[in-house]
Amino acid sequence: MPEIPATSRRGLLFGTAAVSAGALLTACTSNEPKSAGTATGNAPAADDKPGKPVTIGFAGPQADHGWLAAINANAKQRAGKYSDVILEITEGSNDTAAQIGQIQTLINKKVDVLVILPADGKALTQVGLQAMKAGIPVVNLDRIFASPQAYRCWIGGDNYGMGLNAGRFIGEQLKDKPNAKVIELAGMDNLELTKQRTQGFDDALKNYPNIRKVARQAAEFTVESGQAKMAQLLQAQKQFDALWNHDDDQGVGALRAIQQAGRDDFLMVGGAGAKSAMDAIKADNGVLKATVLYPPTMAASAIDLARALGQGKGVGGMAELEIPASVTLYSAVVTKDNVDQYLPTGFN
Repeated sequence: MPEIPATSRRGLLFGTAAVSAGALLTACTSNEPKSAGTATGNAPAADDKPGKPVTIGFAGPQADHGWLAAINANAKQRAGKYSDVILEITEGSNDTAAQIGQIQTLINKKVDVLVILPADGKALTQVGLQAMKAGIPVVNLDRIFASPQAYRCWIGGDNYGMGLNAGRFIGEQLKDKPNAKVIELAGMDNLELTKQRTQGFDDALKNYPNIRKVARQAAEFTVESGQAKMAQLLQAQKQFDALWNHDDDQGVGALRAIQQAGRDDFLMVGGAGAKSAMDAIKADNGVLKATVLYPPTMAASAIDLARALGQGKGVGGMAELEIPASVTLYSAVVTKDNVDQYLPTGFN
């Protein structure tokens, strides 16, 4: 989970059900010559048609969280769509030395492109550099390496944008309520991404002078920690109007604590886009009214980008011959009004 701030694109996700791979990498196949210095739209772009075979090495951390499991599933599913892609996927590990070893094995196998979601971006920077020096382009997925020389393209979510859009949604719901109070159930405070989500939330609330954040607790992205920390917040705060919870996995525990306390006097906004959260939003019979996406479909888009790199092609809909250097996904807000659109992207 990353460190690059926002670009925005309303309601559309790069490579999700809302924007298919075909739409993302649609072909521009004309071979007509281009005038010097002009963009004609005739750059070769990857599409769904079989092309040059590409072996993609995929290395991610251990799938010990619903979102990380969805990352692996999205990568496998997208690679399986293409007859010209061979996916070499590692077992996944949260041990940096083990993950470095797995990536070095892929380098020694001379894969065409690497897609790496590092357990620790800083710690794995050197192996990214090693791959690039070996002539293997790297698509850095989500958690960013410490040096841009360690990857050809970065693609990931927008942590600051998650907090910003959560704050905006809550702000609009409470803008007419005098002296409104909100609380925050954050993730792990030692992670930069948690700080970014909080900063985005705080910045959004500055636009609503009637709203005050009265409490914040940090959990650990687990059901158990979410339940324990939410129980503490509920005991300390007898009245508030809205809750921003950073993560839908820990939100499962938070909702248990809320139900056990018999509280229904506030609205809750989650984060990441779990299917359980979307189901609750659709049912609309509890406090959970929205979740802000951190789409694991980024792994599918990373496969698309790696395939385009391996085939020496660009991205359809863009005039450039090459894929972008970075792609920041938009943190869309899922509510009962648009939940059906996003349900196919929800993860377990």
